[in-house]
Amino acid sequence: MQTELSKTLGVEHAVFGFTPFPAVAAAISRAGGFGVLGAVRYTAPDDLKRDLDWIEAHVEGKPYGLDVVMPAKKVEGVTEADVEAMIPEGHRQFVRDTLAKYGVPELADGEASGWRITGWMEQVARTQLDVAFDYPIRLLANALGSPPADVVDRAHDQDVLVAALAGSARHAVKHRDAGIDIVVAQGYEAGGHTGEIATMVLTPEVVDAVAPLPVLAAGGIGSGRQVAAALSLGAQGVWLGSMWLTVTEADLSSPAVTRKLLAAGSGDTVRSRALTGKPARQLRTEWTDAWDDANGPGTLPMPLQGLLVAEALTRIQKYEVEPLLGTPVGQIVGRMTAERSVQAVFDDLTRGFEQAVDRINRIAGRSGK
Repeated sequence: MQTELSKTLGVEHAVFGFTPFPAVAAAISRAGGFGVLGAVRYTAPDDLKRDLDWIEAHVEGKPYGLDVVMPAKKVEGVTEADVEAMIPEGHRQFVRDTLAKYGVPELADGEASGWRITGWMEQVARTQLDVAFDYPIRLLANALGSPPADVVDRAHDQDVLVAALAGSARHAVKHRDAGIDIVVAQGYEAGGHTGEIATMVLTPEVVDAVAPLPVLAAGGIGSGRQVAAALSLGAQGVWLGSMWLTVTEADLSSPAVTRKLLAAGSGDTVRSRALTGKPARQLRTEWTDAWDDANGPGTLPMPLQGLLVAEALTRIQKYEVEPLLGTPVGQIVGRMTAERSVQAVFDDLTRGFEQAVDRINRIAGRSGK
């Protein structure tokens, strides 16, 4: 599964794997793909340094990258406390009432509320980059549009390629004009923040709009047949995220979430603003239903919603309150029916890819098989 882009980066397969787990990122690169570590949860620079040290020790010299969430436009002088003060009391009460309805226990006195959605703030992302650029990363991806121009220049000065996600051809053209090297065309089927255009439609539109820039197809891809389809549409690789949530190297920290993922079908996700305030595909739960109910207060814009629900989600996850328990995941969850190693996923992808290519060759009369 090689393309011009995979050869440029020195990887065997044009499979880019986004994951929040260092062990998974390293395993993806060792298996011949390109592991990309999600950095948004690292609010402390030392934590990111620790995990990049671990990847360096376990990646066997293979290339890898980092994914950040960084706005293109800078907002001066805004602190997390300033943003928190903008959250209406009625929304806070709705959270308290919903948790009480399902009997979700409080956190212990003094216990931290866990991960907070602060990686969107530019000062946090810049501290992540200050750490990351001390390591031999080959790719910097941004999940929130094009990164600021000085960040693109800094990456290029260090021979690091820059990628950005796009949900439309119009967004992709903006990335190209901002000096981005790779566009990730992320379709409606994808997990997490995603747009409204399906991958099958979006990928060729983006390929045509930004040619000759390389494009990666993302959203609803989890088999070798789908990888072959993406390359047939003009992509130079695929960007997979959801598929790695149930691999044996992942550390979801919640057996209940893993069980729900393995049991879910492709119709068991919903594109909801309940998590961050922007439409994000995730498992449909009674938590997402509550926020999407017309009788509720409605969600707040990003980043208010993420700050509002951070502690609630920590409590739901800690006590594994299954009716409310979910996670961002794409429609490909229907294929995630068993825990497998990263290498087993790659074995399946390559085998399915070869079979798909053989089938097309037979149809085209190019094979004697």
